[in-house]
Amino acid sequence: MKLRYLLIAIIAGLASVGILLLRENIAQRKLEARHTVFRVVELTEQTTDPAEWGKNFPRQYDHYRRTVDMERTRYGGSEADPFAVGADGVRKSVSKIEQDPRLKTMWDGYAFAIDFREDRGHAYMLHDQRETDRVTKRPQVGSCLHCHASTTVAYRKAGLEAGAPGTLADPLLSPTGREQLMKGFVIVSAEPYSNATQRVEHPVTCLDCHDPQSLQLRITRPALLIGLEALAHSDDPVPHLPSIGKWRQGNRQKPYDPNTLATRQEMRSLVCAQCHVEYYCASKTTLFFPWNKGLKAEQIEAYYDDYKFPDGAPFADWNHKRTGAAVIKVQHPEFELWSQGIHARAGVACADCHMPYLREGAMKISDHHVRSPLLNISRSCQVCHRSSEEELKARVQIIQDRTKQLMDRALDAVVALIADIEAARQNGVPEAQLQQARQLQRRAQYRVDFINAENSMGFHAPQEAARILGEAVDLARQGQLALRSK
Repeated sequence: MKLRYLLIAIIAGLASVGILLLRENIAQRKLEARHTVFRVVELTEQTTDPAEWGKNFPRQYDHYRRTVDMERTRYGGSEADPFAVGADGVRKSVSKIEQDPRLKTMWDGYAFAIDFREDRGHAYMLHDQRETDRVTKRPQVGSCLHCHASTTVAYRKAGLEAGAPGTLADPLLSPTGREQLMKGFVIVSAEPYSNATQRVEHPVTCLDCHDPQSLQLRITRPALLIGLEALAHSDDPVPHLPSIGKWRQGNRQKPYDPNTLATRQEMRSLVCAQCHVEYYCASKTTLFFPWNKGLKAEQIEAYYDDYKFPDGAPFADWNHKRTGAAVIKVQHPEFELWSQGIHARAGVACADCHMPYLREGAMKISDHHVRSPLLNISRSCQVCHRSSEEELKARVQIIQDRTKQLMDRALDAVVALIADIEAARQNGVPEAQLQQARQLQRRAQYRVDFINAENSMGFHAPQEAARILGEAVDLARQGQLALRSK
């Protein structure tokens, strides 16, 4: 009997100790979760160096630095420095225009026909732009920096030099801060790239997306602020941007401003839309996002068709070398295509998939190692989808493979049209027929390029990608028929 009481006492004592230890552990975890920031340095509107932010946010900075990693997926990424040269004197990375010469034909006369290689992570965005033959062999302007560097401070300094009020200590979103930003944006965009690039030091950094005091997400890119204001005034339904819908229902006395009106979930996509979009960025006018009619491919095309440059010339990125057609070069419209897909409609943000939440101890943070969800399926996809990693990867690859097959057919059709127009010019086909075919080339080529330039191989909106490519095939074949009509 005494032994039984002794055992009970021992068990009770151990249980008490275990409960106390558990309580202590829970208390420590709660304390750890409350202390998310280490106040080591003072961050200001001038702190562009991500390493300084890393002193206060070591976890996020550690993941940010991993964007130097290079890992290829089936249709994206890279495993090589595009500017490294082997013993044979040839660059080691994959040249997409050498891999697929049809792209050279489609872009003939434009800088992308000179150099177009695999993309690398955010860590390389400024370096790779500075080194590409598109910049070194074809003089460009400072507009290119809008999406390839941490430009906020550079724009503001240029604005102040040009007479904008205030100082760099002003909050970016204050009236004086915004005036500095907008004024400097126009100035830097017009400068020769060789001069403008000396104003910046880093690729995209913490300051481009976060307020240094409150750490809230914010929009800092002038072209997106202007583009969203124009989009809000359009009639395009944007159910994935509810703050715009709410603004449209109001009195509209103040312009739409995402920094005051957008929800946090919207901002987790809009900060990506600062760069992952279609835009004009050459020397004829200041960089702009063509969203005045909406985000769909044909709405952007319609805006370009109506647009006139300051000198009165109709919009075109260049005249095709072989056909003379005034054509459009699409950049990387990830935001626009995602906007037409089921994930956007369901309220899934870019960051949910490309910067999924992770836990480090008791802390829950966004993974700042921005990369393809296919390299992180368990945290990017399986949070919502309960299938196995193998099944989810297979679903994505089916979509991408089918998009690639359709894009190949559309690209074949465009290349065939280009060849026919070139031959028709040599054979004396009437100018009216040539002009009709050129216009159809512009429309077909634009659609192929819209999907080719977008970095999900159709996954962001599979049906929309198929629709666009189907139209491309049809328009290219119409162009060929136009040359044969009498």
